[in-house]
Amino acid sequence: MMTYNADLSRKGPGLLVRDLERFDDNVLRATLQKISDLRPDVLALQNVDYDHNHVALRLIQERLEEFGHNMPYRFALAPNSGVDTGFDVDRDGKIDTARDRQGYGLFAGQGGIALLSAHPILSEDAVNYSDLLWRDLPDAALPSGYFSEAELSVFWLHSVAAWRVPIKTPDGVLQVLTTQTAPPVFDGPENRNGLRNADQIKFLRSQLPDAGAFVVIGGLNNDPYDGEGLKSELHLLLADPRLQDPKPKAASHFVNDPTHRGPPEQDTVDWARNIGSLRVDYVLPSSSLGVAAAAVERQQPTGEVADLPAHKPVWVDIFWK
Repeated sequence: MMTYNADLSRKGPGLLVRDLERFDDNVLRATLQKISDLRPDVLALQNVDYDHNHVALRLIQERLEEFGHNMPYRFALAPNSGVDTGFDVDRDGKIDTARDRQGYGLFAGQGGIALLSAHPILSEDAVNYSDLLWRDLPDAALPSGYFSEAELSVFWLHSVAAWRVPIKTPDGVLQVLTTQTAPPVFDGPENRNGLRNADQIKFLRSQLPDAGAFVVIGGLNNDPYDGEGLKSELHLLLADPRLQDPKPKAASHFVNDPTHRGPPEQDTVDWARNIGSLRVDYVLPSSSLGVAAAAVERQQPTGEVADLPAHKPVWVDIFWK
């Protein structure tokens, strides 16, 4: 199982398809080569642009196969990112800017999520949670006095998407709970994005099955120790007895920051100095599964390749007990 925020997003619709067809961009080639080298059986991608006919995903599959790794099954639904709300959500006096949408996006479908698999995906049994209104989450932590009733009647909990997708493996059906949550920043004193991030994680925990083989995988945009974000819901998720946290580590990673509290070898992203190195990408198998190995794969640019994705691939090798 692997999760990867692979930065497969562009500034306009169709541009990712163009780049995958040309396939002459060194960063794009190196990113897909890295995925192929790691050979995941199941891959959760974040920050990948969505198109209705899955043209980009099919091209990604073809490029991975050219590199020697076949993942013939795919799953993606239209994300909430880039979908207009009709309101001035960020209160800047403008309507229908990127920050006024259900999730940040210059266009509908920008920066979505997707699943690729070497095993059959049971798409007809998948559950899409992405249209849940934030106000309808039990005990929702809505920012006090910020949203109008009209806004709450259209504003979804999930900024990108949240799905439960069953995959038929040789050992049995694995339920995959995958998401990409809101960044708990880019707001004001009302902390609407911080509260939304926490509630998205809370919702995820509420959907954990009580039994069976499953995995929580994707981007939670929250670190247990460092960075912005409310930590309580993340701590509850990581401590849930239905899950296990393999705490994937890089072979070596040093953070030159005396304020950094978490284990740096577990960090999955390197952002600018103002944000730092954080653990925000997770693969959390159910307690019923065994874990053979886990790692954060740190990429080093070589040759002409530079500016590879800030996020690192995170993988966990699981087995049926």
